[in-house]
Amino acid sequence: MQVLLQGKPIQEETTKDVLLEILADKYSRTILEYTIDMPKSALDLANECGIPISTAYRRVQMLHRHKLLGISGSISQDGKKYFLYKSKVKSIMTCFNNGSLEVEVVPNSTLVES
Repeated sequence: MQVLLQGKPIQEETTKDVLLEILADKYSRTILEYTIDMPKSALDLANECGIPISTAYRRVQMLHRHKLLGISGSISQDGKKYFLYKSKVKSIMTCFNNGSLEVEVVPNSTLVES
């Protein structure tokens, strides 16, 4: 069975370039993939994905800055801040057709937090 996803076409060329640059980075793709269904901490992402922790922190901040990751936080019993990251996108589709670049972003419908 094929499911049709309703996406939002991206018109701005600068945004298209940023999205393609993000998709070209394997760590960014991995973080988006691992956070589609369930929020994860940067430490969880580093351990589960085999990403150096400093790289995981840099990538989640960059993905959040470009509105591809949502952040929720809490404070643990010992008073430490604890942040969880969740993908705001289910998929990003690109097509280079006759000299024109088309990019469509499908929002993550399982997203609970902002």
